[in-house]
Amino acid sequence: MLADLVQNSLDGLAAGAAYALLALGFTLIFGVLRRANLSYGPAIMFGCYAAALTHQHFGAGLFMLALVTIAGAVLAGAYVERLCFAPHREGSAIAAMVASFALWMQFEELAALVLPGHLYAFPMLHEGAPLALGAFTFRIDALVLLAVAILVCASLWWMLYRSRFGLAVRAVIEQPTAASLAGINVPRVLVRVFALASAIGGVAGYLVVASNGQITPMLGMWATLKGLLAMMLGGLGSLPGAVLGGLALGLIEAHSQWYLGPQMRDLIAYLLLFVLLAARVPWMTSRSAS
Repeated sequence: MLADLVQNSLDGLAAGAAYALLALGFTLIFGVLRRANLSYGPAIMFGCYAAALTHQHFGAGLFMLALVTIAGAVLAGAYVERLCFAPHREGSAIAAMVASFALWMQFEELAALVLPGHLYAFPMLHEGAPLALGAFTFRIDALVLLAVAILVCASLWWMLYRSRFGLAVRAVIEQPTAASLAGINVPRVLVRVFALASAIGGVAGYLVVASNGQITPMLGMWATLKGLLAMMLGGLGSLPGAVLGGLALGLIEAHSQWYLGPQMRDLIAYLLLFVLLAARVPWMTSRSAS
């Protein structure tokens, strides 16, 4: 019984590492723009589909596919920022969120047209046996995900609190008008933050599809919902909280599946998302309006 509890917790942490990376990008955008980007997951999917096409036509290796995924996610993120968030920087957060939802549908339709099949293979990050430690097993790709999540979080913290760019970002978060009067190019800072968040999403998307060895059009919705839920679990705007929220979500899902059955895993996660949204949306709206 104890062995099952420990193994399930290890599996939950492995899944939670992917959620943590998704939450980091979500948190970065929301923390700076005070806007919820519903196209975050579909933009990641766009990068992963670009990598899948590159692999199909050119047989590119894992490193090149990682670069293509990140570049595709950043390109899609720039498209979203220009159409959804740049026109609404001083306007309604709801309008920006609805516009990003429209682009979500656009990305999914584009994916269905370019790769009409529901399931496509993707080169595996690690094809060997899992690492065994006594009675417990560890997936190598899951350990890579966890290490990358911690590294990205530490790098973001250093950037925000130890660099001039981070100082500009924090000034824009606290008071954008005063930051602009102090000579900070606020639109440029926001664009760079969006690009950075999209790049983090590209890293997350690549590691997820390379760990699973496949990609489907559902990746966009999955990434958006998991990233949003992990961000809200960890506390809005907190980078360490995003990592902890992702790991907590992975643990919740793993134990729900073990004790209640696989059918209840996603149901419990989405019920939790509903409860958090019901509690947080009024606060989010008031913060974005201020």
